[in-house]
Amino acid sequence: MPNIKSAAKRVEITRLRTIRNARIKSALKTSIRKFEEAMKAADREDAGTKLRKAVVAIDKAVTKGILHKNAASRKKSRLTKRFNKLTG
Repeated sequence: MPNIKSAAKRVEITRLRTIRNARIKSALKTSIRKFEEAMKAADREDAGTKLRKAVVAIDKAVTKGILHKNAASRKKSRLTKRFNKLTG
């Protein structure tokens, strides 16, 4: 337990940020999972829609500091490559 007021404040801020980060990361994983489910169903149109939503979620994670920009680029590239295999 922190004894100093500023340390107590940092503990609370860290707790809130951890909750926020977990919420964003969970939404990101959910959008990617929904895209993968659409891919398994081989529904091209639905998969395209889910891919766009997943890319938006990845980009938001970058702006919030959840993902590094290179990791996000790699994820987007891999998802797009999988989608193009289905359509090609």
